[in-house]
Amino acid sequence: MSNGTLTRKLGFWSALAIAVGTTIGSGIFVSSGDVAKAAGTPSISILAWIIGGVIAIPQVMVLAELSTAYPQNGSGYVYLNKAGWRPLAFLYGWATFWALDPPSISIMALAIVSYLATFFPFFSGVAGKLLGIAIILLITSIHYRSVKEGGLFQVIITAIKIIPFLIVIVLGIMYMNPDNFAYTPGPGAQKSSLIGGVSATTWAYTGMAAICFMAGEFKNPGKILPRALISSVFIVLALYTLLAVCVIGLMPFEELINSNAAVSEAVKYIPGLSDIASSFVAITAIIVILGSLSSCIMFQPRLEYAMAKDGLFFQRFARVHPKYETPSFSIIVQVTYACILVCFSNLTVLLGYFTLIQLVINIMDFAAVYKCRKRDDYNPIYRMPMWRLTTVLAILGASWLAWGTFTWAPIQGVIAALIVIVTGLPVYYYWERKYGSKKNNDSDIVA
Repeated sequence: MSNGTLTRKLGFWSALAIAVGTTIGSGIFVSSGDVAKAAGTPSISILAWIIGGVIAIPQVMVLAELSTAYPQNGSGYVYLNKAGWRPLAFLYGWATFWALDPPSISIMALAIVSYLATFFPFFSGVAGKLLGIAIILLITSIHYRSVKEGGLFQVIITAIKIIPFLIVIVLGIMYMNPDNFAYTPGPGAQKSSLIGGVSATTWAYTGMAAICFMAGEFKNPGKILPRALISSVFIVLALYTLLAVCVIGLMPFEELINSNAAVSEAVKYIPGLSDIASSFVAITAIIVILGSLSSCIMFQPRLEYAMAKDGLFFQRFARVHPKYETPSFSIIVQVTYACILVCFSNLTVLLGYFTLIQLVINIMDFAAVYKCRKRDDYNPIYRMPMWRLTTVLAILGASWLAWGTFTWAPIQGVIAALIVIVTGLPVYYYWERKYGSKKNNDSDIVA
């Protein structure tokens, strides 16, 4: 029975599955073409995928150190709070709850429905939205009832989602055309750009930090979190790079750079799969997005739970189910909000606008290590090598992604940031006066 706190029940494989499962989403189906177009040549395209993954390594190293110093639920909220940036920590969670997490759940559910509609056209319009809500509720029922069963489900769905990629990689290596790698741009073609190619990969490598939101529910977090974070980068890096090599080897590069569905079109060049390429990719996409949806429903409610325990969110979000030992109220509210959003459209664009402030705060997450290292209670089990250089590289990588998002929609991004600040700060000061600075530390964790 629960004593009102979340307990440590998850192991390494659950951590790895959440990190990998959150990172590998539907974007890989279209980003292969985007990266190829931005890079300009096959070799630079492949190199871009490798560098994109390498850039993520310092970031997960910083998070590995912070998460073992403060193995509590909440991720960036905890680190910003410990660094003494409490208002910023609150705005991090405020923006995430209202404008990022539930909308992302809705978008993924509707994406699954869109792929299912290729097999069952009936699921469009109202029927499709109802199916999206049903999918959300079905996955929620797993994570609501047990974090341990939820972790097992995440391991299974992540393993299943990797299988189709492995099939494409193995068959791609067998049937690729080496001449495709000899492509050279014509006189009027866009100039090759390694920076452009790497920029196009950056979003594909975000998601590993998901396990930090649940740091308080992993057994032996000092060992599990660093291993899972660092392992996930190399797994995703290897998978993306091999997939890029196979896609380039299967289809002519001049077709690839103009493709909006690179993986689907590349599969058509594989004997035996050419006739079912669209169906194969649709099924793969359903499984891939389902895995990402599951991990998001699992880890996202932990942020508001941590904030509520600390006196900076609605207190009911700190409730733990007496039998299931999950943050039941936080899960129910976020999922209900997501189900309501399923009925709306253009959520993807809205999500992009509010993502800018989260990316800027992520930069502060990495910078927080400078402040945290001066605290008396800072005793991480894992310490990153050459920590100053590693932290600078992590900040530069995060800044690169934030800048790319800003240039995409600068005015809208600034407006969204102002909305978060104007709506969030009054609420922050209200809760701060009402509950004071509760000392959370490790009080919300049971070893």
